[in-house]
Amino acid sequence: MEIFTTIALLFILFLSLYLYSYFHRSPKKKHINTGFKIYPIVGMLPGFLSNRHRLLDWLTEVLSQTPTNTAVARRLGNVRGVTTANPLNVEYMLKTNFENYPKGDGFVSVLGNFLGQGIFNSDGEIWKVQRKTASYEFNTKSLRNFVMENVVVEIKTRLVPGLNKAVETGQVLDIQDVLERFAFDNICKLAFNVDPCCLAGDGFFGNDTGEFMKAFEEAATLSSGRFRYAFPYLWKIKRFFNVGSEKRLRECIATVHQFADEIILRRMENKEENTEEDLLSRFMACHNGSPEFLRDIIISFILAGRDTTSSALTWFFWILSSRPDIEEKILNELETIRTRNGKDIGETYNFNELRDMHYLHAAISESMRLYPPVPADTKVCRNDDVMPDGTFVGKDWFVTYHTYAMGRMENIWGKNCLEFVPERWLENGICRQESPFRFPIFHAGPRMCLGKDMAYIQMKSIAATVIEKFHIEVQDKGKTPDYVLSLTLRMRGGLLLRVRERCIMRDN
Repeated sequence: MEIFTTIALLFILFLSLYLYSYFHRSPKKKHINTGFKIYPIVGMLPGFLSNRHRLLDWLTEVLSQTPTNTAVARRLGNVRGVTTANPLNVEYMLKTNFENYPKGDGFVSVLGNFLGQGIFNSDGEIWKVQRKTASYEFNTKSLRNFVMENVVVEIKTRLVPGLNKAVETGQVLDIQDVLERFAFDNICKLAFNVDPCCLAGDGFFGNDTGEFMKAFEEAATLSSGRFRYAFPYLWKIKRFFNVGSEKRLRECIATVHQFADEIILRRMENKEENTEEDLLSRFMACHNGSPEFLRDIIISFILAGRDTTSSALTWFFWILSSRPDIEEKILNELETIRTRNGKDIGETYNFNELRDMHYLHAAISESMRLYPPVPADTKVCRNDDVMPDGTFVGKDWFVTYHTYAMGRMENIWGKNCLEFVPERWLENGICRQESPFRFPIFHAGPRMCLGKDMAYIQMKSIAATVIEKFHIEVQDKGKTPDYVLSLTLRMRGGLLLRVRERCIMRDN
């Protein structure tokens, strides 16, 4: 009985001291929010669970309230890390001290079932070999022409006819689905010399989405979901027993692997007949890789080529649907270029003409600033370190730079950081190059995206054609779409809209 009395007295004593210190704090001392609210044992779990439905916006709010836009996190199981939206920290981890911030075994294992050892899920020599091979292919002089030919053909023979048909029938389109099909056809032709005809025929209207497309989207979403478990290793238990989301993930990955394996098998069977030089043939020739290695290459480049540009354009068209002023400025720029080069409305643009579309380039960049295709990326710290802003990072801690939050930081983009203002990118009418550490949409440093130029070619070609020929009417105009937390920032439920032919005729 005595021990309980002692405990009760100690409890009352500590409670009294706490209340005294709380109510007698100096009114002059300002509280500084240093990041996530950390609780004993469970860490940041309560805040995470209560904001799970709006994770990107919650992290943005947390980072914006800290002195250096950086927060130290601790998850259940003593998993520790740093989340940052500070350009100095981003440059440090992606360039200055690159070797100390690899993907890490933990990150690689989470996505390993889906991406294997592909270029986006590997470190060290495996990554360097893939990077070198891909760099050679993306730097060839013929790549620019090859990309232009693929994009132009896909626009003229599939995209425009499909949109014309939608005009005639009044069909409601999911433009996200259409753009994903376009990008999927394009990357398959470019990288593997295979035309899946995903945008051709009835598939344009989503009547036949295709088993592979569904499986790929679901595999990406379920794989990324492993990062967001309240109990970090629960997914491993579910995978061991093959239940729930892990059972479905295994089924989706099997479908994705089957598609990739068929490409490899056909290529190997027709190896002597194939004279076209593409990414897949270069990997086969240079490294004589196993079918599993080649499969990882295929899946990684489908992810990069299909999901990123389609995500960027989906958000761009949604923003544009409520900004007729921006649309008019883009139309004026297109009219100037078309008139100068003697082109008729509807003709596709060549590489040099696309390069002259500075306002369109700025508008797409501004859209990606607010809705980045890849909203966050995570590394691991190899050895104890200190970030430029003074944040300590321990060995084996995760380090995440938050691209979505960076686009909403006032100290990076000014007081109008939440507004859509393409003019912030222009200097004397020319679209300027932004530091990749302030605008890490295409990553930065040694792992800078090889397909950046290709992505802008594709996005500007599609946007210019659609805007000049069609007027889009979003179904739920006043509603801000929700996003799917996946490997890329897909729009939940797609973007449903109707298209009608643009009636205004401009003087040449």
